[in-house]
Amino acid sequence: MRIVFMGTPEFAKGVLQKLIENKKNIIMVVTQPDKKVGRKKTIAFSPVKELAIKYSIPCFQPRKVKDEIAEILVLRPDLIITAAYGQMLPKELLDQVMVLNVHGSILPKYRGGAPIQHALINGEKEVGVTIMKTALKMDSGPIIKIGRLKVLEEDDYGSLSIKLSELGANLLIDALEKPIIEIKQDESEATYAPILTFEDEVIDFSQTTNRIINRLKALLPTPGGSFYHKSTWFKIYKIKKSDIITHEEVPLGTIISLDKQLIIKTKDGTINILEIQQAGKKRMHIKDFLNGQNVFKENERIEGKKIR
Repeated sequence: MRIVFMGTPEFAKGVLQKLIENKKNIIMVVTQPDKKVGRKKTIAFSPVKELAIKYSIPCFQPRKVKDEIAEILVLRPDLIITAAYGQMLPKELLDQVMVLNVHGSILPKYRGGAPIQHALINGEKEVGVTIMKTALKMDSGPIIKIGRLKVLEEDDYGSLSIKLSELGANLLIDALEKPIIEIKQDESEATYAPILTFEDEVIDFSQTTNRIINRLKALLPTPGGSFYHKSTWFKIYKIKKSDIITHEEVPLGTIISLDKQLIIKTKDGTINILEIQQAGKKRMHIKDFLNGQNVFKENERIEGKKIR
């Protein structure tokens, strides 16, 4: 069977690795165009492209796949497999080749480009992967297989991506080696998980402590959470619930303590920031950051959810 694989991030890399290990005939990898990252604008390959290069698999990186499907069809693939590719496939392609998708949610819940992140934000206790046949409407095609796993307290987007990638890869191999049985999705149960924007990265300290912790889990290991204070953006990478109790009349977002820790009032308690990075500076443990800093003061409020 001649297979074209389409994917981009680490989640997709794990699926491609499993296909290669199981000696599936991958004739081309399609992934998103290279990106420029950092201050020096260094060119960065996607994890899937890096793996394709390692195994000498031809790699195609169209900016708009809908405009360049001839490059795929000319290879006469028997099957296309997608996993977090990052672009919608056009009808012309779907009409000519069967497409199976490895999607990081228990469909029909969390259709869209950021299912794992939204599951974490919403505090889901169980997540999963669906192997589905791709249809024109986003993530609406019939279900072939579903796998589930529990979300652990220490899980974040990075760790869940690895776990779900492995789960999805195993489900996919199983699906490829058995007759396909399709189960129609229940449209009434559908929910959506759009790609996160910068606004989604901003931490709002007026929310509950658990809600703040869950949002940060969805943003780790990168890009981290953000907040704005005194004309400066800050990133946070590690937080925990604080045991400090405050009076209800203390305004939300108030800095409660700067004694070797940064504790901030939330809707239902306090939260302890453990790792921070000021714009233009390096990431630091909070104790090191607080030595000599003059940005934060006790009893003042974090300015809050301001979007640039």
